[in-house]
Amino acid sequence: AEAQGKDPQEFADGIAEIFQDLWKKLDIEYSGFIRTTESKHKVAVQKVLQTLFDKGAIYKGEYEGLYCVGCEQFKSENELVDGKCPDHDKVPETMSEECYLMKMTEVQKTLIEKIKSDEFEIAPERYKNEILSFLESQELKDVSISRKNVKWGIPLPFDPEHTTYVWVDAFLNYLTGLGWDGDANNLPKEWPVDVQLIGKDILRVHATIWPVILLHLGIKLPRRIFTHGHILSGGKKMSKTLGNVIDIEEMLEKFGVDGTRYLLLSAGPFGEDIDITMERMIEKYNADLANGLGNLVSRVIKLSQNLDLKKIEIDVRGYEKNIDKLELDTILKSIWQIVKKSNQYIDENKPWELSKSDQIKFEEVMKKLFSDLYLISQLLIPFMPETAEKIKKALETKQVEPLFQRIK
Repeated sequence: AEAQGKDPQEFADGIAEIFQDLWKKLDIEYSGFIRTTESKHKVAVQKVLQTLFDKGAIYKGEYEGLYCVGCEQFKSENELVDGKCPDHDKVPETMSEECYLMKMTEVQKTLIEKIKSDEFEIAPERYKNEILSFLESQELKDVSISRKNVKWGIPLPFDPEHTTYVWVDAFLNYLTGLGWDGDANNLPKEWPVDVQLIGKDILRVHATIWPVILLHLGIKLPRRIFTHGHILSGGKKMSKTLGNVIDIEEMLEKFGVDGTRYLLLSAGPFGEDIDITMERMIEKYNADLANGLGNLVSRVIKLSQNLDLKKIEIDVRGYEKNIDKLELDTILKSIWQIVKKSNQYIDENKPWELSKSDQIKFEEVMKKLFSDLYLISQLLIPFMPETAEKIKKALETKQVEPLFQRIK
């Protein structure tokens, strides 16, 4: 903010607008866009801080450690690579300051038990194992929850010289975003939530500081923390220096909204790192979307021009387990198996010939293909909503424009 000559609020407002604009472009809907600078959030945070202080979970002390400005958190020696933060490639600053700390050790055993029993589930499994290994190998240190004489933040109600440290403030928006006022005895009806999605680089704080806050408050933990990976390019983190950055705006221009959503969601198991390059994405776009789905819709609609095929009721409940487990790539693979088999079914049965030689068989074949397309359109709704709607409209009107043009 200082480098751009802006105050922190103005700078943060600009960043928020970028994300809101991107969600709109990607056709992502949400019930509320949460800002931790909202006054109702600040009031709730101060109420929580006072409660924690009154309970003795927060106390005044001094904290010394290695602080990464980019991560906005303290780092232990074993988290560094060659003395640097692995995410920002910078040497952390050694900081020692008066602050308020939150007790971590006294609830560590309880936290371990809840993770082991999956009462507080961490998924995928390997991240659960990673966190348990960390928690069982060392005693958690009490963490700093405040900074002194830093104006950008929420003042501690019991000591206005201190403002709350980012993670405590940020974590509480998971509750204040649901309308919570900070009263532990008056929780939103949605709590505890079924799943929280986080990036793997912030797993440790979500699996320690966040649940510890809730345990001190006597609030139930989220049922599941699901950890997703990073988007790599050519096996490496995207970097302007390496020249392997793929801009989301470029993807949207080249592949369209639904094409971009499909290519990112189908690039690998949800929760793992995915590795993309523009060359591979163009190849997949042409194979799966232009030649696969787009070709199937076009063939079926053209062949059914003179048939009176009614809308078919489709049951998609068999995929609920995959959705619950966030196995999004598994569902997409299943959809494209239907696409592949339907195109093969057309090639094997040659309905264009049946329409001239065997009307009964022709209608039987087309009825199955219609059914397949209705199923595909239903399954695609959460992944490619615009495409799902176009397929349904084409089935009803018997008119279709190419869904996905080939990219050369």
